[in-house]
Amino acid sequence: MSKLTGKDLHGLTVATVLPFLEDMSIDWAGYDRVLDHCACPAGITAVLVNGHAGEGGALSDAERVEVIHRTRAKIGTKPLLAGVIAHATDVAIDQARQAEAAGADCIVVFPAIPLGGGASLTARAPGAYVEAIARAVSLPVSIFQYPLGSGMGYAPKVLAEIASVPGVIAVKEGCDSILAYDENLRALRASAPDVAVLASNFNWFLPQLAIGCDGILSGLISLVPDLFIDLWAAANTNDLVALRAANDRLYPVIRAIYHEQPVMDMHTRMKTGLKEMGIIANDAPRAPLMPVLPEQRAKIVAALRATGQLAEHV
Repeated sequence: MSKLTGKDLHGLTVATVLPFLEDMSIDWAGYDRVLDHCACPAGITAVLVNGHAGEGGALSDAERVEVIHRTRAKIGTKPLLAGVIAHATDVAIDQARQAEAAGADCIVVFPAIPLGGGASLTARAPGAYVEAIARAVSLPVSIFQYPLGSGMGYAPKVLAEIASVPGVIAVKEGCDSILAYDENLRALRASAPDVAVLASNFNWFLPQLAIGCDGILSGLISLVPDLFIDLWAAANTNDLVALRAANDRLYPVIRAIYHEQPVMDMHTRMKTGLKEMGIIANDAPRAPLMPVLPEQRAKIVAALRATGQLAEHV
């Protein structure tokens, strides 16, 4: 497809989870069913692979490339975004080039781990990191904004500067603070108005939609795409009553997936939901992530039953 712009990412972007077999090799048949469930519906605008939801940091180069190939074959011309999760600039560039060669339309640049010691408070190091990757490929770039509490999230001025790097078309905004979200959105609108802001603060979607955004990027769409399609439709019509109703339908799932500690298990919990819905056979993640505990599984099942999701699949 032609080179993407921010407008091409307005709407819902699903960050796909990646199922594994018992031996921890990729379950390609299960992944095919995941894509049928959450990436192929007409209400889904774009697809992100090899991100946190897809355990991109635990995959080999060959596996990341194969994920891109198979996803492209399944979703056709829908925009395909590929995560770049690296500890060093040269590794990130290699991942970006591999993603471009495999057929991705956009690179999503995650913060480099070595920049977590306060470097995110200025644009100097992260800006240079993004620029180096953007220069190495002909694809556009999306910025992955981390929660501020991680020590790797960008302050409004810094985020705005990085978003102004040539080639950046979107920001996945996951600062995990409603006040910071508001400030970040204003800073981005002022400095980079053509950059798409994709709301991604996982447990408070309604406030983000009320403040404003160009779309939603979430791994939870992997589990309940229909609920997100309803949510986004209500937001697009500025119907507050419908938006609240859609948010209420989504809330039990949000609570089951995100409100339990540790939050890092969120994507494994999504896999558990998909397993209970009969879409995948195994919900175990690759180590060092851990399987879902029985009491957490029960809460996920209860939430899916409350929202009518299990009734559609069992």
